Amino acid sequence: MHPHENASERRLVEVWGDTADTTHLAWSIAIGAAVSLTCYWAASRLLAAVVDSPELARAYAMLAGLFGCLVAGLICAMLFKPKRIVVENETGQTAARLDALRKLAEDAGGIGPIHALPPVVVAELRELQLLELFHSPEHPGAAPASAPVAQALAQRQAV
Repeated sequence: MHPHENASERRLVEVWGDTADTTHLAWSIAIGAAVSLTCYWAASRLLAAVVDSPELARAYAMLAGLFGCLVAGLICAMLFKPKRIVVENETGQTAARLDALRKLAEDAGGIGPIHALPPVVVAELRELQLLELFHSPEHPGAAPASAPVAQALAQRQAV
């Protein structure tokens, strides 16, 4: 993979909720099959000579094949880096956050006032840029940022 390649030039597909390059996916399948079958066949031959019961030898050989799948997964993870590009969309996040706050407000007891929170929590909310969301007019259960609440927040921030 060349760093100057554009992501739109590659063929990307979604597999089990993750993004994969079709070429790398094909190589991963081939590597997985080769490594796991090699482990299975090698263990099968080795154990057939050592173990008295063929059923037990076959069972342990299958276990070795599963181990080969794990090894193949590690090999592919090192060879092929993730293809997804994470872009934070403020509009989508705000809508999702408002929906989450609405659901929290519907729970028994609601969200409660911000000034009742410990200073550490208020600082963390501010750091994560979530404090304003609790004061937003779109949030049905949020109390407006009145003067006493703002004053209490300022006092807690100074602490």
